[in-house]
Amino acid sequence: MLIDGELVASASGRWMTSVSPVDEEPLGQVPEGTAADVDRAAAAAMRAFASWRKTSMEERGATLRDLARAIEARYDEILALEAADTGNGVESLRFDLDFAIWTLNHYAGLGYQLTGETVPATAEGLHLTLREPYGVVGRIVPFNHPFLFSVARTAAALMAGNAVVLKTPETSPLGPMIYAEICQQLLPPGLMNIISGRGMPVGDAIARDKRIRRVAFIGSPDTGRLVQKAAAESCVKHVTLELGGKNPMIVYPDADYDAAALAAVRGMNFLWAGQSCGSTSRLLVHESLYDRMVDDVGRAVAAIKVGRPEDPETGIGPMNSRAQVDKALRYMDLARSEGARLVTGGGRVEGPGFEKGFWAQPTVFADVTGDMRIAREEVFGPILSIMKWRDEDEAFALANDVEYGLTGSIWTRDVTRALTAARAVEAGYIWINTVGSHFRAFPYGGYKNSGVGREESIEELFSYTQCKAVTFMP
Repeated sequence: MLIDGELVASASGRWMTSVSPVDEEPLGQVPEGTAADVDRAAAAAMRAFASWRKTSMEERGATLRDLARAIEARYDEILALEAADTGNGVESLRFDLDFAIWTLNHYAGLGYQLTGETVPATAEGLHLTLREPYGVVGRIVPFNHPFLFSVARTAAALMAGNAVVLKTPETSPLGPMIYAEICQQLLPPGLMNIISGRGMPVGDAIARDKRIRRVAFIGSPDTGRLVQKAAAESCVKHVTLELGGKNPMIVYPDADYDAAALAAVRGMNFLWAGQSCGSTSRLLVHESLYDRMVDDVGRAVAAIKVGRPEDPETGIGPMNSRAQVDKALRYMDLARSEGARLVTGGGRVEGPGFEKGFWAQPTVFADVTGDMRIAREEVFGPILSIMKWRDEDEAFALANDVEYGLTGSIWTRDVTRALTAARAVEAGYIWINTVGSHFRAFPYGGYKNSGVGREESIEELFSYTQCKAVTFMP
């Protein structure tokens, strides 16, 4: 791991082994970080911040572009390691790497947008605002996109003038270690600190450290609340959270049916084995299209090729860990017990080549009702639930009757109806006649228990600064 410009072992001397989701064989080891490592990293970040905050926007931008070029130079190496370590399909990971590179270059050019304003508060005075960095910021990264989030979700913080202490995920930590090597070569010591380890104690220590004034977390709502609580028990901090989703895709009778049926499958992110918080895992279909949609989506999902993540023809690979696949299988059993109708999948992948590893079948349940747990709780796995609605009010009630509000997808040819639905669905990111895409420079984040704050946009850049009001009086 990277602390104060050096690649080091943990204070504990212990190591964590990352295993392949394909066959459970060891892939590599990373240090098992401790609270003492976070303490060292925060101290180093404070020292680095004192100098970094004084750099020009040109210098910061040039540094981010250097990072982007270094990733491009090791593109194939990172791609292969991320596929092996996460189980995500190699084609989906090309997007991750391309988006990481793009994000560095994007924020590299946005420094001069950190402008203040003048306010005519009095006739005789000059009243203006400044944007200043927080200092040291913390970032806690999940297992589903470890390299992408280590890079893209720290770019704005660096461009705004902050130093970073980052925690890698407990599973799939190897890709971020390559970024640690890149940062060691290109960044001033202490500007980026990358610590591998477990949520307790490393994540908890990041949330609690008084020197870390701004914390960003991606993960489950339960853990997000723990981050908020730990931060609040330490001091007043700016905390942003991107949490889970149980996202609806609403299909109206006048929708482009063929496009909607394809989108229902694509929106489930099977290339990530459904392990994406933005997946549209609830397909809400008007009764006039319901039976046809169940049949067509079921056939399409049944045809998805299960295979190794490095195979470009693979449509779904293994899940990330034993805990993740066991959870998905429990929800499959639960859905049956609640009365949902299994359309396809519904269990562990069997056969030659699948004796070991974390394999779950891509699964569709129909006749799901709003009171079933499969319709209300985030599985974070390859399970699509199909629900029927009769009128628009019922569709909106089904869409909103969950604790989450991250994304939603609306399918209709009627513009007025589409805009009505976009306003009615309680979610932070709405697609109309499309699904799944993260449009660049467009704010991403959730309502309700799906989080607070926005990322992937200029709002993220501003969120890593504080506003200072300055008044001159004659």
